[in-house]
Parts: sequence; C-alpha cells; structure tokens
Amino acid sequence: MREVSVGEHLDQYHITELIARSGMASILKAIDTETGRTVALKVPYPQFESDVVFYERFRREEAIGQRLDHPNIIKVLTPRRKSRMYIAMEYVEGTSLRALLRDKRPFAPERALKYARQVCGALVYMHGQGVVHRDLKPENLLVTDADQIKIMDFGIALDESARRLTWAGLSTTIGTPDYMAPEQISGRRGDARTDIYSLGMILYEMLTANLPYEGPNVYAVMKAKASEDPQPPSRWVPDIDPRLEEIVLHAIERAPRNRYASAREMLADLEDPARVQVSGRASQLQPPASWKRLRSVVMTGVFFASLAAILALLVYLARRYPAAPARTQGAYRGTVR
Repeated sequence: MREVSVGEHLDQYHITELIARSGMASILKAIDTETGRTVALKVPYPQFESDVVFYERFRREEAIGQRLDHPNIIKVLTPRRKSRMYIAMEYVEGTSLRALLRDKRPFAPERALKYARQVCGALVYMHGQGVVHRDLKPENLLVTDADQIKIMDFGIALDESARRLTWAGLSTTIGTPDYMAPEQISGRRGDARTDIYSLGMILYEMLTANLPYEGPNVYAVMKAKASEDPQPPSRWVPDIDPRLEEIVLHAIERAPRNRYASAREMLADLEDPARVQVSGRASQLQPPASWKRLRSVVMTGVFFASLAAILALLVYLARRYPAAPARTQGAYRGTVR
C-alpha cells in the first residue's frame, strides 16, 4: 500500500490538498464526489497499516468519532465503502489553539472562559457517552473562524463501552506530558477526571501564557507533576481574579479525588465564576523543590555575606579605634606614696 497523493481518488473522495502531517498519518483535504462536500481525510502512513495494535487504535478512533455528535467535536463520517484504512471527517476552517497561544500573551479572561466552557460542555456530553479523550491539548483543539472550539483526535480515547485493549505495545501513558494527568504519568488508565485535569492545564495556559510546572526536560516536568504542587496562576498574573485561580487549581489537583467530581460540576463554575468560593488553595501550595534548593542556596549566601560584613566591620573598628596601651604593675607601684 502506498501513500495517497494530491490529485488522486480514494474511494469516493478526490484529494485536493495536503493539510498536515503527523507522526503517523497525513491529513488531506478532499471533495466527496457523491455529495460535493469538502471533507478531511486522516490517512495513516503505509508502514503502520499492517501493525495490529495501530490498526485497533485507529479503528476504535473511527468508531468513537462516528458515535459522537456534538457541535464542539469534529464529526467523523461514514464512507459508502473503504478500500484501505482512513478516517473521513468534516472539514472545518480554522486554526489550532496552539497557534493562538504562540504569541505568549495571556488571553483576556472572558475569551479563555469562552473556550473553556465549550470544551467542558463537550466533555459533559462525551463522558455521558462513556468516552474519555485522554489527550486534550491545544494541538487537538481547533478554533473555527466563528470562534467555535472543535475537539479532534480520539487516537488514545478510552471507550468504556468497548472491550479493553491489552496489547503491551499500547501504552496507557502515551500523550503529551504538559497536559497529562499525574495518574497517566504513573501508568494508570485514567477516567473523566483525567480530562478535567487536562482542561485545567489548558485554561491555566490561556490565562497566564505559561504552564504550572517547569523543568530542563520532559522527565523533570513529569516528575514534578507526580510529586510537587503547581505554581499558582497568580505567579504569572498577580491581579488574576482569585475565583478563576480557584477554578484552575481545583481542576489540576494532583489527586483525582480532589478535583471536580465531574465535567458538569466544573462547567457550572465556568459559566458563573461569581458563585465560586475561594478556598485558599493558592496560599496552601508548597513551592517547587527547585525553589526550595534555590532558597537554601540564597539563605546560605546571605548568612556568609552577613558574617563577612560583621568581620569586616570589626576589623575597621579595630583600626579606627586602637586600644590604649595597658599600664604595667610597676608603674602603678611608682605612683604610690
């Protein structure tokens, strides 16, 4: 099986443009010759089509997409016939949320809330269908020209109504570390609260143009997420509304039991932040271990600098005010009558 090229036909679809390439598939723009509709095709590279694990994941991604029908989720279509492995989807004009975040400037709170509400509303629907996305990230959120969010890529989604995949090659920890929940990093399957965590991380980034964990490499970030508290959004945006900070920190609690219990519960706060009670989560966070080490180094430096200053002062005083020579015992005797 070879790659499909622009200008060729794939079943009922005429390929017109290469949109993008990922690590495992090409995304192609095409025209449905039966309906005249513009669609997007996700076609895996030939070397993956014979991989049993990849095939099962791809088939499941298509089946989940065909089941879901929500305005904030990319709709997966059902071709009349298929001669090879691919997924046909609705074509939507827009750009990824990642592209919008590249400016490295915080979104206005209302804009961030608008996007977060749409994603969270889709999660309420999706979780009600027994589907957990497990890979929410800005790259998988398309913002249309009408400012509507569309969730894409259900490649590692969990379908609770389907049998569990047990191949060793299908790791439960695959995903994007910056947005993965701590339980995913430790190898667990995750549940609806895993998506809540990822949405909290995305909202954090929209509000601050930063992420709550830093490190020199991906492994340091993963370790920090599994064992340390996040940096509060107010570190980056000091005047952030405390209620928005509360929503974010509630969503990204390290232990799943401490997060929002459901997407519906989080959506209620996103739709009406004024109802949120500030619990003081931000003030209870412990600084990162790297900050503790830096603080220790700084305090040690301050101690030795202070000690050096005191010694220098003593030396100066000793030179400025030398002690008077002491009188001998004989001199005293000489003055006695």
